[in-house]
Amino acid sequence: MGTEGPEPAKELSVIATHVESRLTEVGRDIWEYLTAEMPQLTGDDIVGRILRASVEENVATLLHIFEHDIPLEDLEGPTAASEYARRLAQRDVPLSMLIRAYRVGHWRFLQWCLDEADRRDADDRLSAAVNRRMLRVSFGYIDRITERVVEVHQLERDRWLLSRTAVRAARVRDILDEEQIGLDSAETALGYRLRQNHLGLVAWLPALTRGGTGLARLDRHIHEIAEELDCPAGPLFVPRDEVVAWAWLPFGSHNEVSWGQLSRAVEDGDPSVRVCAGSVQRGVEGFRRTNREALRAQELATAASPGHRFTAYPQVAPVALMCKNLTDLRAWVGSVLGPLAVDDEHSARLRETMQTFLATGCSYTATASSQILHKNTVQYRIRKAEEAMGHSIHEGRTDLEVALLAVRYLGPTVLQGWG
Repeated sequence: MGTEGPEPAKELSVIATHVESRLTEVGRDIWEYLTAEMPQLTGDDIVGRILRASVEENVATLLHIFEHDIPLEDLEGPTAASEYARRLAQRDVPLSMLIRAYRVGHWRFLQWCLDEADRRDADDRLSAAVNRRMLRVSFGYIDRITERVVEVHQLERDRWLLSRTAVRAARVRDILDEEQIGLDSAETALGYRLRQNHLGLVAWLPALTRGGTGLARLDRHIHEIAEELDCPAGPLFVPRDEVVAWAWLPFGSHNEVSWGQLSRAVEDGDPSVRVCAGSVQRGVEGFRRTNREALRAQELATAASPGHRFTAYPQVAPVALMCKNLTDLRAWVGSVLGPLAVDDEHSARLRETMQTFLATGCSYTATASSQILHKNTVQYRIRKAEEAMGHSIHEGRTDLEVALLAVRYLGPTVLQGWG
């Protein structure tokens, strides 16, 4: 298992044998230390007993590895460890808590082994070699075990979310399909107030995840967003499949959202998750409408090249409503922008300057400041853009602004020569 030679392996085997003779005491001590440091780990009596069994099995397995020099590649993880990971997932205990439990328990275990090594009174050279071996093997074991229990936790979290939300998903479908519902019973079933302001979200992973761990990641990301926005209660999270979920954030009486703050919350979270948002809407009809808006934004986001991690419907509504027919949208953008509807750097610079120019009320000074350009450069670019289009930037201004917005969010998808 290493290059330290036979002496450290033999010495570590002896140490392991002595610690193993007190296995029950060691297991109880680590369990008590863990529960004192992290009381969230115990839950009810059943979970507490499974935790204790997991600790004892992990300690016995690692001591067995020390004692008999067993390669880590041949390791089979303790059954209780996997069962404990499943139970924590079902009780919404975060994965980070499970990982920390292994770090804390590992440290306590090493204290027992190091104390026993001190009692052996080996010479300094051998003692150092034994300690290196002990640390290398034990950290290797913890690394392999945590990798397995993390996968178990994530898989169980996904399974639990799907089974737990089956009734909730059916009730949400009834609401979205405008079926007759009793508000009181619906709110009880959902655990969510319908008579308030909501912000609808669609969250998804662009690709299937290894082991089907997508829903747990989406659920965690949605809750992080809700916390960042200081929502008065927990979000309503409804899985659609293994990699797509709908969610509603409760806003209570608040009817506005900081799009910058929401965008940052998405950007700071899981980098592989994509999120689209509707607008803040009120009541049952608002519950439906904000979801429809988020879905429209998702249509745009999935058609975009390249895609964006966050898309807000109020910022892209005109383009989102046109995304049903990308062929016609591309043709229309070409008719509005003319030669500037080409996917090259020169046209991109002119389009960007035009968009900023229009957004600043056609101010050369403000555009120059925004783009960090000389005012003369802005004037030159606007003139070249007008020459390319064959008319003034002020002619058909509304169409021009929408066409530029389409290019901004959809990119090459609506430019000539794409695909």
